[in-house]
Amino acid sequence: MYFYQPKSGHGLPHDPLNAIIGPRPIGWIASLNGEGQRNLAPYSFFNCFNYRPPIIGFASSGWKDSVQNIVDTGEFVWNLATVELAGAMNETSATLPRGEDEFVRAGLTPAASRLVKAPRVAESPVNFECRLTQCIQLTAADGAAIESWLVLGEVVAVHIDESLLEDGIYQTARARPALRAGGPSAYYTIDESLRFDLTRPDAR
Repeated sequence: MYFYQPKSGHGLPHDPLNAIIGPRPIGWIASLNGEGQRNLAPYSFFNCFNYRPPIIGFASSGWKDSVQNIVDTGEFVWNLATVELAGAMNETSATLPRGEDEFVRAGLTPAASRLVKAPRVAESPVNFECRLTQCIQLTAADGAAIESWLVLGEVVAVHIDESLLEDGIYQTARARPALRAGGPSAYYTIDESLRFDLTRPDAR
C-alpha cells in the first residue's frame, strides 16, 4: 500500500485525492452580484446533502465572486454540465475581472428563473433554483480556519428537460453528465451499459 500523510505531501506527480473521490459532479453555479451582473463558474467540490428539504452545496477554495454574490443576494442556480456543454463549462472557469459575464464568454444563454433572480443556463437540461442556507468556513482538525468555504442552498425550484424522463423516472445516463476526475484535465461521463442495481436490505 502506498502511504503518505497529506500534511507532509503526497510525493506523486499529482495529488491523488481528487482522482480517488471521483468522478465528481460539477457544481456549475450561476449567481448575480449586488448590481445585477451575472456570474457563472464551475466547482468540482459539489454534491447533494439532504432530501427534504433538498440541500445541495459546493466548496470554494478561496473567497470567490460566486461566494460573495450568494452571500450578498442569498440566491444561486445550479446547472447540469453535460458532455455537450463541457467545453462551455470549462470556459466559465477562466479568471475574469469581477462583473465580467461568463455567459457571454462561453456563448451561453441566460434564462429567467421562476423563484430566484439568478439566471439559469438555458442550454443545460437541468437547473436547480436555490436559496442560501449556510456559508461555512472550513477548519482543519486543530480548529485552524482554512481559506475554503462550503456554500449550502435549499433547492426551491427544479427544471428538467422532459426528454430525460421515462415513465416519470429521471434517466441519469441519458443526460450524459460531465464528471470531474483526477489530474489537471480528466473528465468522465456515464453510460447505461455500466449500470448495476442493488436493493437495500431493509427494502427486500
